[in-house]
Amino acid sequence: MFFILSKILQYLASPLLWIVTLFLLGLFFRKQSKKEFAFRHGFLLLLFFTNPFLSNEAWLAWEPEAVLMNDVKQYDAGIVLTGVTEVNKSSHDRVHYGEGPERILDAIQLYKMGKLRKIIISGGSGALKQVQKTEASNLQQTALYAGVPAEDILLEERSRNTRENAQYTKELLQRHPELQKRLLITSAFHMRRAQGCFKKVGLEFDTFPADFQTHDRSFHLDDLLISNSGALQKWSHLIHEWVGYMTYKLLGYS
Repeated sequence: MFFILSKILQYLASPLLWIVTLFLLGLFFRKQSKKEFAFRHGFLLLLFFTNPFLSNEAWLAWEPEAVLMNDVKQYDAGIVLTGVTEVNKSSHDRVHYGEGPERILDAIQLYKMGKLRKIIISGGSGALKQVQKTEASNLQQTALYAGVPAEDILLEERSRNTRENAQYTKELLQRHPELQKRLLITSAFHMRRAQGCFKKVGLEFDTFPADFQTHDRSFHLDDLLISNSGALQKWSHLIHEWVGYMTYKLLGYS
């Protein structure tokens, strides 16, 4: 039930939905004052959520600081969370990334640098429908092509969300007591929720945020005044993560 409800919340937590709803209400309201209220606030929301400077500032406040690869210590295992590939897209002889390939690419680079002995990839599928293969196997394919030996890759393929990532990864680690020093690798925007879930199940680890969505603060005229749809999409992504983070906190999952 929680899995389905989380998908519903994902669609409701969309600024575009709010803006369209206000404009539609403005069309259907008969009272002039209500029409003006709906159109005015819909227009203000549109200006706010399409401003790239405001979007970038919100992301800068949310994402943790980056960790330099050279500063990373040596770990028994890096735990890579999935959620970055399309598992139902043909053709299935290759990996189709949507966003966030840095999760596995950074893990591969750390492995090549001798910072990781093993790579654990956690994730089945976040889709409601049947899938051809798991996301963990997708990321495994990328790691194998990059030259990581199969014996150094461990898969957890049952989880459908971040809470289950933590639960099932803990079960996997119980079968590998030699993997004591762990590094959690996921997108920077997702790190707070992931960190909370993994701590909740009693695992000890350090963190390595990847896939940063921000750029250095800029006061260029293009960033301050120009509106674009990319900013709206970034707000939707961030608000979805905020909703997920707060929901997990309220339910005691993190």
